[in-house]
Amino acid sequence: MLPNHPLHAATVFAIRKLGAVWVPINVHLKGASLRFILGHCRPRAIAADDAYRDALVSALEGRNAVILWRDALESALADPAADAPPQPSHAEDLAAIMYTSGTTGVPKGVLVTDKMLLTCARGAAFAADVRDGDVMLMWEAMGHIGGAQILFIPLLHDVKIALLERFSASQFWSQARRYQTTQIHYLGGVLQILMKQPPAGDDSDNPVRVAWGGGCTSEIWRAFEERFGVVIREVYGMTESSSLTTVNTARRVGSVGTPLPYFDVRIAEGTGEILVRGREPGLITDGYFRNPEATKEALPGDGWLHTGDLGAADGDGFFSFRGRIKDSVRRRGENVSAWEVERVVNEHPDVLESALVGVPSEIGEEDLKLFVRLKPDRATDPRDLVRWCESRMAYFAVPRYIAFVNEFEKTASERIKKGALSRSTDDCWDRDASSTA
Repeated sequence: MLPNHPLHAATVFAIRKLGAVWVPINVHLKGASLRFILGHCRPRAIAADDAYRDALVSALEGRNAVILWRDALESALADPAADAPPQPSHAEDLAAIMYTSGTTGVPKGVLVTDKMLLTCARGAAFAADVRDGDVMLMWEAMGHIGGAQILFIPLLHDVKIALLERFSASQFWSQARRYQTTQIHYLGGVLQILMKQPPAGDDSDNPVRVAWGGGCTSEIWRAFEERFGVVIREVYGMTESSSLTTVNTARRVGSVGTPLPYFDVRIAEGTGEILVRGREPGLITDGYFRNPEATKEALPGDGWLHTGDLGAADGDGFFSFRGRIKDSVRRRGENVSAWEVERVVNEHPDVLESALVGVPSEIGEEDLKLFVRLKPDRATDPRDLVRWCESRMAYFAVPRYIAFVNEFEKTASERIKKGALSRSTDDCWDRDASSTA
């Protein structure tokens, strides 16, 4: 349980040298979320920063585990006498258990092998167009696959990592300039947040060559490239399939690209689910730690990883992402994609970010509740947001309830934790009540 720091990187490599299994933990976790992961994986040893002492000790609830606090960890890593010989390593060895963000449900521990970590780095290096001498800006937590894949790239290429403790929209480009960064990675709504920063005269005066990641919408793609002078490379992937499975090197707006040469990708008939298969053994996870039910759902035995994501493919073999299957709401006989609604709402000039969830409806199925975080010093009437939606989406996808929030609780990959959002309708504006008032 360590922040982004060189000590964290050294600890990860030390764990791998020992042949032990790395279980990274989001440093922002506390209470029930932290207790769940610690109780589920039952670690024998913990490396932690003192800043998280109270949350960690409380969540352990008397479980036996050796804890190496920061001072002890630094001493151990710096002591030549404590240097152990490397253990034999094989491609199929379990290297890490990475718990998924759990944006809509309980986190699952993805089993990640040594070969998968190396494949993550190779795919990321290709997507980022890495060249010797490059500098990669890394703000993502190392425990998330978005950060882990960058951490291992210097084992394959002569590159440096500019390591940031956290993502900061206001400081992002000054940090990129300071470290002469050539690549930036994005996830979730990071690009949208950067686009909504006040324009500056030196926006395009930066050393960044490529911005790569997942979450660039068609609406801002070209505008981002032109404003900041970078090339967008949208990708698709997940921890379960060694991170990246498709990469868009053709700059085709709205597409996550074509499969990497070591993967087959197809869209399931009827459901529209994205399915992934490795062209060689060991590229797909063996399943989820101590979770046979989830393993069977993702790997039903047909040779394909069932991602739980919706997608489409065009006649040229380019794929597009359409959101999570489970991140949808059934309303009045129609399936509403939360991703589609949020994409439209986030384009509103006053909106910084948003999240859509389903809430109980008095007439069966669900109604739509939209959480909205406005840009600083902006105020918007809920009716204006409804009108914005009505002109841009199907009638059944327009939210009924709107709640304004100051902040969202986020995962390590800057995704909104929807499980933490209230399903109550007493704290928000109701479109139906307004229309009948």
